[in-house]
Amino acid sequence: MKSERRYLALLAMLALGCTGCSAPGPGAHDEPAAAAKEHLTIAVVTHGSPGDPFWSVVKRGAEQAGKDLGVRVTYENAPNPVQQSQLIDSAVASHDDGLVVSMANPDGVKAAVEQAVRSGMPVITINSGGEYSQAFGAETHVGQSEYIAGQATGGKLRQAGVRNLICVIHEAGNIGLENRCKGAADTLDGKMTNLQVDVANIADAQNVIRSKLIADPSVDGVLALNPAVAVAASHAIDKARSRAKLATFDLSPDVLRLIEKGKVLFAVDQQPYLQGYLPVVFLTLHARNGNVVGGGRPVYSGPNFVTRANAAKVEQFASRGTR
Repeated sequence: MKSERRYLALLAMLALGCTGCSAPGPGAHDEPAAAAKEHLTIAVVTHGSPGDPFWSVVKRGAEQAGKDLGVRVTYENAPNPVQQSQLIDSAVASHDDGLVVSMANPDGVKAAVEQAVRSGMPVITINSGGEYSQAFGAETHVGQSEYIAGQATGGKLRQAGVRNLICVIHEAGNIGLENRCKGAADTLDGKMTNLQVDVANIADAQNVIRSKLIADPSVDGVLALNPAVAVAASHAIDKARSRAKLATFDLSPDVLRLIEKGKVLFAVDQQPYLQGYLPVVFLTLHARNGNVVGGGRPVYSGPNFVTRANAAKVEQFASRGTR
């Protein structure tokens, strides 16, 4: 954890370096663009649902980077791709200095993202849609390969003895969630069924999972893709009197406590704080120093696995909203 903090601090220092640590060269004060870049605005537009704890951590990371670097960060979200595209268009119309965008539905936001690139706005994608990031013109993608993370997850569940798994998808049409399930299915060496729920209605999600477990007692594994859904799944397993083993993607204080109690095998941590923080650093470096990060390739923030062995340590950070 200390090395992670040192890394973030170093990035922040680099971003600030060209304005605070070196003497201006000849003619530097004659460049109006240099002065204009001292007042940067970076727009963050995600597909996150209101109140989703995962996206709260992303937002916190982006806003903290803005404070550290002295830039203005705006955060807006809309689960609907049409509404998300409108928010992207608004950032372009406002002539913001950079755009950070998640692409759960790449086709739905493709036109808006490409228009932002054509306008000259540097774009960095995060979280979802990494496979499309370069094709749409983004400088890089910050997140994890959802398919690779799914493969690693399926392998760990196979080692735990799971052979009949349900993968709980909480956002319809989210390509990243579908890739997680597909990756898990490809390495599980067993049967896997996708189960659709709505993250906006956790009580109903719990009932759907419970009903599935009661209807099919042979289900011996549940894979949640969201921490709130994971908590609901834990309750559903208890109420169904099932022996199914539970794993999840992403963290929350509640999930960490369930891991420590042995009710969740592990959580796949893609470090959402970094998905908010790093793009703001990268776009600030782009504006202030012309730097481009990634070389057309993604910057991976995960997957990392949180188990009973390290959950207490990670919980220290999650309790303050940074993991």
